[in-house]
Amino acid sequence: MNVVMDYKAKSASVDETILYPNYTGQPLNDLVLAVEPNYWQNCFTLKSLDVDGTPLANYTLDGHKLSLQLTQPLASQATVTVHIQYNLALPPLQQQHGVRPQIFGYSQAQMNLTDWYPFVVPNIAGQWVLHDHWYYGEHLVYDAADFEVNLKFTDPANAPVVASSGESSPNGEWTRYTLSAGRTFVISASREYKVFSAQAGNAVIYSYYFPLYDKAAQASLMASVQAMQVYAQRYGTPYSHATFSIVMGDFNDGMEFSGLVFMPHSAYNLYNGTPENLLITVTVHETAHQWWFEQVADDQALQPWLDEAFAAYSEHIFYESVYPNALSWWWAYWPARVGGSASLPSVDISIYDAGGFIPYTNTVYLRGAHFLDDLRSLIGDDAFFAFLQDYLNQENGRIATSASFFRILRTHTQTDFSGLIKEYFKNSY
Repeated sequence: MNVVMDYKAKSASVDETILYPNYTGQPLNDLVLAVEPNYWQNCFTLKSLDVDGTPLANYTLDGHKLSLQLTQPLASQATVTVHIQYNLALPPLQQQHGVRPQIFGYSQAQMNLTDWYPFVVPNIAGQWVLHDHWYYGEHLVYDAADFEVNLKFTDPANAPVVASSGESSPNGEWTRYTLSAGRTFVISASREYKVFSAQAGNAVIYSYYFPLYDKAAQASLMASVQAMQVYAQRYGTPYSHATFSIVMGDFNDGMEFSGLVFMPHSAYNLYNGTPENLLITVTVHETAHQWWFEQVADDQALQPWLDEAFAAYSEHIFYESVYPNALSWWWAYWPARVGGSASLPSVDISIYDAGGFIPYTNTVYLRGAHFLDDLRSLIGDDAFFAFLQDYLNQENGRIATSASFFRILRTHTQTDFSGLIKEYFKNSY
């Protein structure tokens, strides 16, 4: 993608090329792309579209679904090149009670490009997977992809500080950002950002924050460094990219993307100088998504427990490893953290089934963490962590399912865990 951003006007013009390889095992007559900016009126303007160099007229853009009818079938293992030019006029950030805060868009303090480009959605068992947006949770499913993003500003003399998913390098008048095997690519820009950085293994971690939050931003950075060390050891696989950016959001929510996470503004306000606070829990949670979302993906709409329960339980693993005296606090803090204690019995619900943010979060995140903790107690630490490492290894770069989770688990223990499935799940696995 070549992106020319007008920071003052909160807009961008994009020239995007997608090289799509057909790994479905069957010929494809069409492609389906997600175009999330089209949710906002007058945000996405399509200027041109061609396939393999030929302009394409046979397409439909309905909501966030762009369907391309190919002029000839795309054979298995063959590739197709889609070239799209479009403009973005970003919407203002909004936060409504009972609805997940909007991250894509701009405020007076920052400009966030999240899920901002058309991308080919996964094709699983012959079906294109593109779910509808919901009031909470995530609805998109991503194949892994390689990204090259070239960015420049219309007013380079007053260019903002840029946080991104990728590693940056100069490219003439552009700055090139690259990311390999990522699920998403995010850009966040602000003229107010300050930044700390630290080394974690082979990666550089950056903490972008607004003025007056130096102590909290430094604490978040150090917690992420510690979490990466713990997760690399426990999960048997290091962090997978060269950089990682922690970005203070001008909204109150945490959200994971490839190589970049947003942190809730309120968490910085509530930082108390100890590990027992929201800032640290959210930091290590979002850091864990670089394993459970980024390396091992899932259908976030239909089986969200496969990344959220893992990220929540990764908080437990962090605290027991680094701050064991705070572990009991962590379990007890959860209801205050999400604003209630209502939950549903079944962990394997979709985002559409929970009936509200509080029961969704307590069920998928906290009850899911209880399941993983009970499973660990039942089969023992050795089997539990051997399973997690094998599960991560086998599903790395893929889209995991509940069925693959239990299939791999059964190869690591002879212990009967059917009682846990009955207790925590509505489906049989």
